[in-house]
Amino acid sequence: QADLAGKRVIDYGCGSGVLAIAAALLGAREVIAIDNDPQAIEATRDNAERNGVATSIVLYLPAADPGAIADVLVANILAGPLHALAPEFAARLQPGGALALSGILVSQRDELLARYSEWFEDLSATIREDWVRIDGRRR
Repeated sequence: QADLAGKRVIDYGCGSGVLAIAAALLGAREVIAIDNDPQAIEATRDNAERNGVATSIVLYLPAADPGAIADVLVANILAGPLHALAPEFAARLQPGGALALSGILVSQRDELLARYSEWFEDLSATIREDWVRIDGRRR
């Protein structure tokens, strides 16, 4: 569990908002939730209201996202988009910022670790069943 108190967090590919809401409940100052599906944006908004954290979460479709720099970026999306978004994720994190990626199959781990190593250090992969979470810090 990360100390998110006072931090700006990006949840890229927010879906129903689970990670964005968790970050807000853990004390994040601001959570930027981004998804390319308008229904996901609505679901996140509804779930944030139900959990009492709607004022802490700002929602964007990618084209409307103003590009704020964050302390922490989380993304639970497929490996293909994670690969393509690596340069953007690097640009969106301040030096030393924390990265947590999930939605990754074990067979995709090495390729993504190599891809992210250009911009991130202290990369590690945690495996649970067939799934991997990659953590790292912005160089």
